[in-house]
Amino acid sequence: MLTSVDTDLIRVLADPLRLRIVTLLAKETLCTTHLVEETGARQTNLSNHLKVLREAGVVETEPCGRFTYYKLRADVIASLAGQFAELAESARSAADKKRSCP
Repeated sequence: MLTSVDTDLIRVLADPLRLRIVTLLAKETLCTTHLVEETGARQTNLSNHLKVLREAGVVETEPCGRFTYYKLRADVIASLAGQFAELAESARSAADKKRSCP
């Protein structure tokens, strides 16, 4: 059975800076300072994007002294990938189906 794709999560990830953050966090856990260095974004702008990612459940925080580290939640990304995999499988089986025109 085909499930619907999480459009809210797609909107969150559609922003280029947020997608860049997610890509960086897929490689390692980073603090805000690292993310500012890697993206070139201003700290306040980056913090706003991290808040959106946190509220969407894409990243989780890990306090470490005066720094906050961010970690990508692989399960959320895997779930979205699974939704697209189901969509692709449905498209494969639909390729032979064609509704006739009235």
